[in-house]
Amino acid sequence: MDGGTLETFHVGPCGSSYEMGYLIGERFSNVIKCRVEKDLILQEQLLPFASTAEGHSLVEALERSNKERYPRYWGELVGTAGGSGVPLLHILLLNLRKEILPFVPKDELTKEPVVDDDCSDVLVVNDAMAIAVHNEDGNVALVDHTYLVKAVLPSGLSFTAYTYPGELPSCAFGFNSHGVAFTLNSVPPLNNEITAGGIGRNFVSRDLLEAYGIDDALHRIRKPNVSVGHCYNLIDIKGRRILNIETASNNRFSIHEVGEDPFFHANMYLHLKIDQIQDENSSSRQKRAAMLPADSQERALSLLGDTNHEKYPIFMTGPILHTLCTVLIDVDRAIVTIYKGNPKNGDVSNEIHIEY
Repeated sequence: MDGGTLETFHVGPCGSSYEMGYLIGERFSNVIKCRVEKDLILQEQLLPFASTAEGHSLVEALERSNKERYPRYWGELVGTAGGSGVPLLHILLLNLRKEILPFVPKDELTKEPVVDDDCSDVLVVNDAMAIAVHNEDGNVALVDHTYLVKAVLPSGLSFTAYTYPGELPSCAFGFNSHGVAFTLNSVPPLNNEITAGGIGRNFVSRDLLEAYGIDDALHRIRKPNVSVGHCYNLIDIKGRRILNIETASNNRFSIHEVGEDPFFHANMYLHLKIDQIQDENSSSRQKRAAMLPADSQERALSLLGDTNHEKYPIFMTGPILHTLCTVLIDVDRAIVTIYKGNPKNGDVSNEIHIEY
């Protein structure tokens, strides 16, 4: 990956979920191996913890619950491991990191919560426009190591998903041929709000890629008993609607329908009442966004390109967190535009029509 146009890998229809995962893993074997090698959270926290009795027990519980509920997606993970030549345990830990990290013991020098991804969204639905604009922020190990997967399933449904190496499509954003699109924001529940061994967020978002419509998408978000919470920005291309859904363990959720006032969401719960980590990074971005206009596509992009705050800018350039890309989903035109670099500069990497 050279930082230019994101590669799109076309796959399917396949004879099995394993085959689909295998082909993705085989194509991106080098970047998956590179990500595994450079991912310090995987190497220094997840793998050592998985070798302990407590960690092994948790991974087994997560395997049971997610494999039972989503056997096809589990097959894709096993195939990704086989195709990439990366041990299955490493692939599982990448996909279930958010469900495992809260249980990793922290020594006295590392009491601060681990933050390896942050995202920001601007959502607007008014008479002039209906847009979702999203900064995909991730760990430095992911810079220039992401890709698009365009899959055609045996059912005839197709989806396009921004994909992290070694992970299920998509923990970031995607859309399908039924006119359902989404972006995602992580949220930080306190440990007392987390259920050990529950359903993983990556499996829920992979399932969203097969939703038949907004009601079906809501069902797929709300039904599983997730381990940790998440935030879904659900976009209905046909119905010209955008919903912000915040979830938590024990099937808790809250829905906010986006309207004419620009709605900014970073990485804190805004409307679901829950005990959460007070994240200064997210709070700073939330406060800064409230000061900036977002009444046009250009201003929304400019907001997500803001670097005013020296320590916690909305557009991130390191050293740990980087804005990997920015995506604009134009509901009225049914076009997804991906920007590389600061979106204020308008440097388009990919432009994709949503065919539904």
